Amino acid sequence: MTAPLFILNGPNLNLLGTRQPEIYGAQTLADIEKICRETAKTVGLDVYFMQTNHEGELVDVIQRARTDACGVVINPAAYSHTSVAVLDALLACDLPIVEVHLSNIHKRDDFRRRSFVSQAADAVICGCGAYGYELAVRAVSRLIAARQG
Repeated sequence: MTAPLFILNGPNLNLLGTRQPEIYGAQTLADIEKICRETAKTVGLDVYFMQTNHEGELVDVIQRARTDACGVVINPAAYSHTSVAVLDALLACDLPIVEVHLSNIHKRDDFRRRSFVSQAADAVICGCGAYGYELAVRAVSRLIAARQG
């Protein structure tokens, strides 16, 4: 059995569906988890899905992914723009990594247009809402297959 795909979510994403739905959409994190699990099943992957508001916990899980995951989909949320620690943890992973954002970060505030995490990502998907997670799962699946030759 293949190791699971880690789908990691940063701060405030637990508030999806109620926090600024005009920016982040009306779907909840539970809705997104369901989309991810259904998509992963179609490409033969299991999923470990988590959300945290704590940077150190996110770093710990990324470090665990190094040995326990087949790839990483990450929506680091605000940590995208602030966390060198998350970047460094991802750079230590020898795994396919896809960064996903619900909104188009390039159309937002200046400080949101720069993502440290993008430096570690094989691909970045933004502005597609919850559908971006489905795209990210499919992208990681292809990246895994490409590595396996």
